Amino acid sequence: MEILDAVVIGAGQAGLSTAYHLGRHGMSHVVLDADGGPGGAWQHRWDSLTMRDVHGIAALPDSAAPGGSERRASDVLPAYFGAYEAAHDIPVLRPVRVDRVTDDHGLLVTHAGERTWTSRTVVNATGTWSHPFVPRYPGMQTFAGEQLHTADYPGPEHFRGRRTVVVGGGASAVQLLGEIALVTDTLWVTRRPPVWRTDDFTPEAGRAAVALVEDRVRRGLPPASVVSVTGLALREQEQEAARLGAYERHPMFASVQPDGVRFADGAFEPAEVILWATGFRPAVTHLGPLHLRSEHGGIRLDGTTAVADPRVQLVGYGPSASTIGANRAGRTAARGVVAWVERAQATA
Repeated sequence: MEILDAVVIGAGQAGLSTAYHLGRHGMSHVVLDADGGPGGAWQHRWDSLTMRDVHGIAALPDSAAPGGSERRASDVLPAYFGAYEAAHDIPVLRPVRVDRVTDDHGLLVTHAGERTWTSRTVVNATGTWSHPFVPRYPGMQTFAGEQLHTADYPGPEHFRGRRTVVVGGGASAVQLLGEIALVTDTLWVTRRPPVWRTDDFTPEAGRAAVALVEDRVRRGLPPASVVSVTGLALREQEQEAARLGAYERHPMFASVQPDGVRFADGAFEPAEVILWATGFRPAVTHLGPLHLRSEHGGIRLDGTTAVADPRVQLVGYGPSASTIGANRAGRTAARGVVAWVERAQATA
C-alpha cells in the first residue's frame, strides 16, 4: 500500500498553489479534483463575467497571471490553470469526487467511491462553489415561477421581460442586478441594509478585512466572506442599473406566494423569477468523520492547520477564499504538511 505524504482535495487556486509548494518540498502527493477539467470554480461562472469584471487574478506561484480583458473568465482561467498543471507537472486526478476522509490507525484514508488514497496528511482545497446556500422561507415550494441560485445564473437574456426578485446583499447580487435590471423590472431585497464603500479599496483595507475573517476561524466560528467586511461598490458597468433604481434596497420578505413575495407589513410584490444571490458554504462535509468542527459550528484553524486534527490543512477556507489569500495559504499549508511528516518520521 502506497502511503503519500499528502492528499490535496480540489484543484482550484488554493489546491494548485499547495501542490506546487509540496513539490518544492519533495512531499509525495496527489491532487483529487471533482471537475472534468482544470479551472476550479471559474469554469462554472456565468458567460458575461469577463476578466475585466474580476479585477484580475493573483498569479499562481512561479507564473504570470492573465490580465484584465473582455474575454470570458470561464474561458481564460481554465486555460491558465490547465497550462499551469502541465508546466509544473501537478499530479491531478479527475474527475474524482471525494465522499469522506477517515482515520485508519493514525493515517488518513480519502474515499471516492470504491477508490481510496492513504496519506499522512490531507489538504482540503474544495472551496465553496459546490455548496450554494439558499435560505428557507415559508411558501417557497408553492412559487409558480422560477427559482435560481447564482451558481445557475444563465445570463441576463434569460430574465428579459420577467419581473425578477434578487435576494442577497453581496457582490454577486450587485453584479447580477447590474445586468438584469437593463432587460427587465427588478426588486432587490436583503436581510440587512447594504454597506456601501465610498473610499478606495486600498491594500491596507484588504489586509484589515482578511484579518477580521481570520479572527473568526481562529475562534472556530463559521467563516464570513471577505466581501462581507469590505463593503460594496458600484463599478462603471453598473451605473446604468443604478440610474434605473435597481439598487433601491427593500427589507427581506416574510413568505413566498405562487405569484410573488409577501412582506411582514402585508405588502405584496409580484414576481416571475426569484434569484437567490445568497452565497455559498464551505464544502467540508466529507471531513465530517474527523470531527473537526468546534462547538461554535466552524473549524478552528491555527493558520491553515485544523486545531482539532493537525494532520488536516484547510486552504480556500475563510480568509484564504480569495485568490491572493489562496496562494499564501498554499505555501503555509505545505509547510504544515512538512512539519507533520518530519514529526511523524522522528517518532517512528
